[in-house]
Amino acid sequence: MIRIGRLTDYGIVLMSYMAAEPERLYNAAEVASGAHLPAPTVSKLLRVLAREGLLVSHRGAKGGYSLARSPADISVAGIVRALEGPIALTTCNTDLPGECEHEPRCPVRRHWRSINQAVRQALEGVTLADTALTAVHPPRPSRPLDRRRARPQGYGRPAAETAAVAASVEARANLDRG
Repeated sequence: MIRIGRLTDYGIVLMSYMAAEPERLYNAAEVASGAHLPAPTVSKLLRVLAREGLLVSHRGAKGGYSLARSPADISVAGIVRALEGPIALTTCNTDLPGECEHEPRCPVRRHWRSINQAVRQALEGVTLADTALTAVHPPRPSRPLDRRRARPQGYGRPAAETAAVAASVEARANLDRG
């Protein structure tokens, strides 16, 4: 399985939380509580993200952290790079020549470059502006499917037809009761 580390996942979550109100200052305890993350981990991540230039640290009694740039100007790729290093699925494609001893004669090197480029572009294409809304307002769970049917009730029907079917069902229920 290819996956980012837990700290990077948490970093993206806390940055998304902060991006919901980008003009505010946040302290570590507030971010930890709001993003539902462990406070010591949040403190560590805030320091690292500030050192990497994604956050600005404000000192003083009313201090805290704020985004260094607009949420639209901070990509998920930038957060991953700040917390994980270069984005690459294999060591031979990290833009650091010599990481792999087989690099000069590797028959699949060119293909890994294409794959790594696609992954980087996908991560660059998602910004904190995209993730901010879902951080504060998570998507609602989908309705469970009716086991007898392959789709939820009312799916694919015009609203008027759905209302008519509902009225018909209610009328039958009233006849049965009365």
